[in-house]
Amino acid sequence: MQMMIMKREGGTGWRWTRQRRLIVEALQGRTDHPTAEELYQELREKGAQISLATVYRNLRALAREGKLKELQGNGPDRFDPNTHPHYHFRCTACGRAFDLELPYRRELDGLDLGQGFRVLGHQLIFLGLCPNCQGKKEEAWPK
Repeated sequence: MQMMIMKREGGTGWRWTRQRRLIVEALQGRTDHPTAEELYQELREKGAQISLATVYRNLRALAREGKLKELQGNGPDRFDPNTHPHYHFRCTACGRAFDLELPYRRELDGLDLGQGFRVLGHQLIFLGLCPNCQGKKEEAWPK
């Protein structure tokens, strides 16, 4: 991931700033889908001089560039450094996101919906209660 984010020669590319390097290094190998706030707190605890706004800005830029996925839903947005196609489960009580080990259905990426639609890909996020939140007060499915 680190090499893909570094600035490309010849103009259009990504700025490889100290802050971006810290964020990318903090995300490498993670599967817990941290929020910007969680990542900010971890970086600050390690002594990084970085603002929450800088963390948000860089995470959103990396998501726009396709270097990570931004998972939106109930609660704060979460960020996933795994850009390979896969499915997620999002807990409607605590907001955490989990990778699911389900086979990715590539045939859906070219699905003919008719009516002039052109499918370029698909995402699937299951909603419900994670093991830690089951048994607690059940939260309604977000509308």
